[in-house]
Amino acid sequence: MTEKKYVAAIDQGTTSTRCMLFTKDGRPAASYQMEHEQIFPHPGWVEHNAMEIWSRTQDVIRGALAQVNADPEEIAAVGITNQRETTVVWEKATGKPIYNAIVWQCTRTQDFCAEWLKKPGWGQNEKGEGKVKEITGLLINPYFSGTKIRWILDNVPGAREKAEKGELLFGNTDTWLIWNLTGGVNGGVHVTDVSNASRTLLMNIETLQWDETMMKELQVPASMLPKIMPSSYVYGKTTKSGPFGAEIPVAGDLGDQQAALFGQACLSEGEAKNTYGTGCFMLMNIGDKPIPSKNGLLTTAFYSREPGKCYYALEGSIAIAGAAIQWLRDNLRMVDDAPVTEYFAGKVKDSAGIYFVPAFSGLFAPYWDMTARGAIVGLTRYVRKEHIIRATLESLCYQTRDVIGLRQEVSGSES
Repeated sequence: MTEKKYVAAIDQGTTSTRCMLFTKDGRPAASYQMEHEQIFPHPGWVEHNAMEIWSRTQDVIRGALAQVNADPEEIAAVGITNQRETTVVWEKATGKPIYNAIVWQCTRTQDFCAEWLKKPGWGQNEKGEGKVKEITGLLINPYFSGTKIRWILDNVPGAREKAEKGELLFGNTDTWLIWNLTGGVNGGVHVTDVSNASRTLLMNIETLQWDETMMKELQVPASMLPKIMPSSYVYGKTTKSGPFGAEIPVAGDLGDQQAALFGQACLSEGEAKNTYGTGCFMLMNIGDKPIPSKNGLLTTAFYSREPGKCYYALEGSIAIAGAAIQWLRDNLRMVDDAPVTEYFAGKVKDSAGIYFVPAFSGLFAPYWDMTARGAIVGLTRYVRKEHIIRATLESLCYQTRDVIGLRQEVSGSES
């Protein structure tokens, strides 16, 4: 029997996909990463090509294996972490998505959410209370998967009819990858874990099961939904014809921000982390009871090791962090490479009185204003690009301070 030397991890993120191999003692042995296209068909709309994501995933797996000339039989297991809320709907029989993946940042369901908020008892009041919060721990907002599924079923010709016939499957990108890795149309496993399911507006935060009330309100057929499983579980095996070239247990699934909380060893109540990526996310471990928040934080599933039980977290979500730097680079062409923003920001002593509000996808915690849009205010002729770059970096700090302050209110800690 071949010795098991490695564990493989696939990180499917908002802008790129990466595969890493780790040794038995947790040291990284290989890492291969590739970006995928960001699609902006209309203002506020953000999409990905799900087939491109699957193609990139196969490429990075092969790239990581090649870096250390690893025999696939040397890999003990595969774990997956992923961008949450990004919504893929595909045909069960063909494996083809019926529409581009709708990304978590997309605001196309804003009007639907605005009407939903007007329904008595459903929408959040000034304290964030309402039926949606009680059932799911979340708020009515375009951020989450449920309204994106509804949009696809309502706007792609023939989609709702196919869904009602049981011909369509839904998943966030974890589900999409696991289904493909384990065989796709030839018996792929259709599963997700509690952390990802808790980001859909469809999972009951206490029962950890799909909620009939939410499915009915969002008109999402139960047949589309993956089975909710623990985060640590053997869901199935990769196929010999797939990118690994061997049958390897797929044994872990965790949303990227929950994975970061676990990876930072925040395993005791009150411990928290703040991760800076495309967005910025503060999560705090709150133990095995779903504590409701009334100050703009979300209650979300953290991780699960056995069916029907999980640990929970409070989350302060910021939609735009690194994406603002990417915008300076790709849209305004102010820099050629993201890291040089530090150099330019250091060339000036302050932002010259300007402030940048990067509300490209509305504002998330603690404001939850889906109608907000980005702005640069305080401009004078004195302002140079260095000031705008500095103000952009400072915007990450200001947003972070907002959610860290909320965490302190909840925990009573000043640390």
